[in-house]
Amino acid sequence: MSAIDDLPPLRDVIKRHQLSARKSLGQNFLLDLNLTTRIARAAGPLEDATVIEIGPGPGGLTRALLALGAKRVIAIERDDRAVAALEEISVRYPGRLDIVNADAMHFDPRPLLGSERAKIVANLPYNIATALLIGWLSIEPWPPWFDTMVLMFQREVAERIVAHDGDEAYGRLAVLANWRAETKILFDISPAAFVPPPKVTSSVVRLLPRMAPMPCDRKSLEQVAAAAFGQRRKMLRQSLKSLGVDPARLAAAADIEPTRRAETIPLAGFVAMARELANIRTENLQST
Repeated sequence: MSAIDDLPPLRDVIKRHQLSARKSLGQNFLLDLNLTTRIARAAGPLEDATVIEIGPGPGGLTRALLALGAKRVIAIERDDRAVAALEEISVRYPGRLDIVNADAMHFDPRPLLGSERAKIVANLPYNIATALLIGWLSIEPWPPWFDTMVLMFQREVAERIVAHDGDEAYGRLAVLANWRAETKILFDISPAAFVPPPKVTSSVVRLLPRMAPMPCDRKSLEQVAAAAFGQRRKMLRQSLKSLGVDPARLAAAADIEPTRRAETIPLAGFVAMARELANIRTENLQST
């Protein structure tokens, strides 16, 4: 019996179901139920919440979410071996756990949600974590179908998500993430807490979607950030040439000097340049 419920300890579950972690699936199981409970609490009150969990594995975080009162957990698990372990949790919490045996990269949970908004809470598989996040941040139309994300990443990735201009980790991911969400690293988790232990420290990040981000076209913003950070050591007047427009005009629209480099440009500057890029392209279309 564990500290949060009357289900078997996770180590026993892993042994009984032969759930050795697979590197190919990016698996690192978090067995400390005190830590999984801390992650679950970071998502705020759960009593009336539907939670989307990605890669639950043996179900440590799943159990914490349900023990804390989540109305419904939709657990998306690609690994067939873990389904039987999750079904034992479903029996303990009847009607509150939906197990979806699918690849999260290609599964859209919205048909399961109806009109309600969900929380995404997950110890993400490292090998798809960034791709999943970018997908969620790129949803159109915005606001999205979720109101909170509490996600675990490698510490290096977490720093890239929350970075601001002037930070060493500032780049394309930070521009997209902080444009569409309020981001914060909540706490770190030692490699020793996992089975098998990863080679790096992990961090739990909370992202709260902005209901009304600074107005601009997302694709234009992504293109400006990609061009600027693709040659981050060069000045904007050089790096932005790849967009096929006059870099000086983009910089002027943001009231910044074209001699500056990408890492010194605040989010508002990238948004202003994205708006101008969209304007230029509209003008070009109208003139043809």
